[in-house]
Amino acid sequence: MTFLVIRVRSDRGVERSIRETMSMLNLTKVNHATIIPDRPTYAGMLQKAKDFVTWGEVDAATIANLLRERGRMTGDKPVDDSSISSGSEYSSLDDFAAALASGDATLKSVEGLKPVLRLHPPRGAKGWGGIKRSYKTGGALGFRGTDIGDLVSRMV
Repeated sequence: MTFLVIRVRSDRGVERSIRETMSMLNLTKVNHATIIPDRPTYAGMLQKAKDFVTWGEVDAATIANLLRERGRMTGDKPVDDSSISSGSEYSSLDDFAAALASGDATLKSVEGLKPVLRLHPPRGAKGWGGIKRSYKTGGALGFRGTDIGDLVSRMV
């Protein structure tokens, strides 16, 4: 299983350890996203930064769409099948997305792939739905489960 983590809030005036945690997750700016495997070390980092990020379980189709639309290689080149096959052991973007979704690969598995996905702010009337409340209470923060796909579709 793999999580997609999106930074929602700025770290202005935040405790240093939380800023460092978000930096370790490669979430340096608002609306940046990254894909991480479901491991205990990452779970602790997500709990540390839960008041500033939102995350959820992501499937292979969503990952493939996200990498096609917002993924970038070194030199700000778009991600396509040829760049995946030349920089890794995977033959296509869909194969790489399936490996990412199952947790068998990471974004570092492809040479030259940037670990950050820069997204648009959420489109639509709802927007974030409140950046100071948890997702369970109608806001944007914390764990979303599989509902992260709806948010990503509004941000791509």
